[in-house]
Amino acid sequence: MKSALINGMMGGFMGFLMSFLLNYFIFALPQNIALGNGMSGLISGFMGGFIGVMIHISKEKNAAQSR
Repeated sequence: MKSALINGMMGGFMGFLMSFLLNYFIFALPQNIALGNGMSGLISGFMGGFIGVMIHISKEKNAAQSR
C-alpha cells in the first residue's frame, strides 16, 4: 500500500504541476486560474492515486503468481 500511495502522490503532483503550467502560460485564464488549476489538479490527483493503486495490485498479483 505504501508504494501505491507514493505512486499516487507523484502522479497527483505531476498532474497538478502540468495543469498549472498549461492553464497559466498557454490558456492564461485571468479570473478563473485558481478554480481551473484546482479542478484539474484534483482530477489529476485522483487519477494518479487510482492508477497507483492499480499498479500496486498488479504487482502483488504477479508476485503471488510467481511464488
